[in-house]
Amino acid sequence: MEMVPLTVTARSKEPAAKVLRKSGKVPCVLYGHDASGVTLQCDYNEIKRAYLKAGESTLVELDTGGKKKIPVLFHALDVHPVTNRIIHADFYAVDMTKEITAHVPLRIVGEAPAVKELAGIVVIPHDHVTVKCLPIALPHDIPADISGLATFGATLTVGGLTLPAGVTVQEDKETVVVLIQQPREEEVVAVAPAEGAAVEGAAEATGAAAEGEGKEAAATSVETGKEKKEEKKEKGGKK
Repeated sequence: MEMVPLTVTARSKEPAAKVLRKSGKVPCVLYGHDASGVTLQCDYNEIKRAYLKAGESTLVELDTGGKKKIPVLFHALDVHPVTNRIIHADFYAVDMTKEITAHVPLRIVGEAPAVKELAGIVVIPHDHVTVKCLPIALPHDIPADISGLATFGATLTVGGLTLPAGVTVQEDKETVVVLIQQPREEEVVAVAPAEGAAVEGAAEATGAAAEGEGKEAAATSVETGKEKKEEKKEKGGKK
């Protein structure tokens, strides 16, 4: 396993961490195997490069200027909440002869038929797993092959992961790490007419009703007039 190289130097109490950061350095602490709270400092660009390459699951070869280089893991990294710059780092020195426990990210590989053919959605409940192994066997990531997920609801569990030799996962084998979800159907919402349109429609309906009533009243009046004329004619004929 290839380690990521990183050069650091010893740090004294002076200057203060704030001053150190302004000069382009990052304060660090080393603890773990054969180390207990050793204060160090590192060039900002160098530690950023090392972290981007190693993450927290790849060994870093720490060069302190001594005869022996120290295998470590990035244990904790503090970043500025606004600038997102690294402002502090903790390194954990490992014993290469003893097993360690570490979080290793999952890497999605393959294409799920349920996504390609059914427009399913890939959901990742767990994006990493906890592994136990010797430091030399620690993988940078673990592939999660989803090419066998062909239906909605299909899952990939911890038991379905392909692990490197000498690596065991601490989570239960039935733990779901990937699942295929059916896409949600869009709801069709009926659009209510605008307030003005509703008033206008009501006015038109009222006008139409009034017009109908007027025509009916006029027709009734005509019929009544005809009846009166006929009555007069009948009376005149009798005389």
